[in-house]
Amino acid sequence: MNIGIVVYSQTGNTYHVARELKEKFEAAGHAANIEQVSVTGEAPPRSKHVQLDVAPAVEGYDALVFGAPVQAFALASAMNTYLEQLPALGSKKVACFATKQLPFYWTGGNQAIAKMKQICQAKGADVCGTGIVIWSKTRRDQNIRRCIESLVPLFS
Repeated sequence: MNIGIVVYSQTGNTYHVARELKEKFEAAGHAANIEQVSVTGEAPPRSKHVQLDVAPAVEGYDALVFGAPVQAFALASAMNTYLEQLPALGSKKVACFATKQLPFYWTGGNQAIAKMKQICQAKGADVCGTGIVIWSKTRRDQNIRRCIESLVPLFS
């Protein structure tokens, strides 16, 4: 299966998770590619006016994983803008993950995942799984591993 991992990463944390996810997909026999969303200028939290510099095309992938950080207790505005402008996803298998700093899922993680799922499902995608990585936890590596290990088997 050819899997596109599309991420928006401000600090590199979300990209770090994407790299590890790519390695696990490849170890499982899949082709995987990381594509990064980037913005022109700034993307303030909850902004409705984000100018995308790079908006990766997803048509060539059999399945997709979208990843983004939480900003101000919500999905990063750059990823929100990117997902909103995507064409219909058909019935592609999709998974989503969010990275965040604050130590509780309810401080933006659940909201970010719900927003990603809502947009993807509205575009016809089959959202088969999600994950949240809390970056500040002392067991960060275990948290990343748990997220990845929950997502990779979904694409078998």
